[in-house]
Formats: sequence, C-alpha cells, structure tokens
Amino acid sequence: MRLQTLLEARWIFAILAALALISCLLSGWLFLLFLVLIFYTLFFFRDPERVVPADPKAVVAAADGTVADISEIEEGELLKTKARRIGIFLSIFDVHTNRAPVDGKIIYRARRKGVFFDARRTECSEKNEALTWGLENPGVLIVVRQLTGAIARRIVAWADVGDELHKGDRFGMIRFGSRTEVYLPLNADVLVKVGDHVAGGSTIIARLP
Repeated sequence: MRLQTLLEARWIFAILAALALISCLLSGWLFLLFLVLIFYTLFFFRDPERVVPADPKAVVAAADGTVADISEIEEGELLKTKARRIGIFLSIFDVHTNRAPVDGKIIYRARRKGVFFDARRTECSEKNEALTWGLENPGVLIVVRQLTGAIARRIVAWADVGDELHKGDRFGMIRFGSRTEVYLPLNADVLVKVGDHVAGGSTIIARLP
C-alpha cells in the first residue's frame, strides 16, 4: 500500500471504523458489513508498482481499465485541432491512480465544472466534471483528461504546472468509477482496441512516429 494514496481515503476509513465500533454493540451482521466495506476500501485504494516500458516512442495507458472508445475528435481546450482519443473506463474494481503516458513537462492543468453522468456514456466527455492536463516534451504534446462519473465525484491532483514527469509517474487519481482519456496525434499508431483491459503506466496503447 502507498501512503499518499491511502491518505486520500482517511475520512472514509475514519467513518467506517466509527460505524463498525458502534455496530459491534448492536449487531454482529452489521459489524461484518462495515468490516467488509473497510477491506473493500483498502482494495480500492491499492496502488501497485508497475514496470514501465523503456521504448521512448511508446505511449502507456494513463489509467487501469477497459478501452471504451477510440475515435478521431476535435480537442478544443488545449490542442485546438483533431486528435486520436483513447477513452478508458475505470470500474470500481480497477486501480484508480492516474499515470503519465509519456515523459514530459506539465504545461497545462485546468478543472472544468460539470455534471456526473455515468462515465460509460459518450456525452460524459463533454459534460462531466473534468481535470485536463497538458504534457509536453520535444517530440509531442499530449492531453490527458480525468473525468468524474456517477459514483466518482472527486478528482485528486498530485502534480502541478511546471512539474517534470517520467512515463508512468503518478499525477493524480479519481475516487471510484470514472473515465480517463488520452489525446494523441493523428499519426500515432494505436495498438489497443475497444474492449481491451489495460494497466496504467505499463500497457502500451500507442506508438509515436
């Protein structure tokens, strides 16, 4: 377990522990329920180390989850041009730490207020609350967008503009089910398909020209 990630759940653990203590005086079954919830919270906030590919042209997944869509779309917030978007849906059973898909410097970070549609719905990309990142190196500018979902209501940032990240470095997380998108140049060679399950910081999702 990684302390920084577990600290994001400190109030959840405190509340569940208090309820478990109260429930043990009332009902064994109720105590067992809160015990299960405590163990699930530990499971959810796990943050394993990953083996990061050394290939400098490889783009790794920014999150664990299932590839929900791959599309050519206008990215109007930072790139101001068409890009290849790879959307990854994170279920409540996936690791929710987000990782840098390439080496680079954070040149942009902006939060957008919005609604909390189910992260599997296509319109969530434009309407849900989001945090957009711009990661730049001498070869490419890549956008990563963290999106909330119906259950996930909090996006956590661990990095800021000006920080230099190595591929696979953690830069934040989304609490509970959600979606993470990576916007790549149109000439990037996408190596995954819809339905594939990927591991953040480890699975190569594309290769830059």
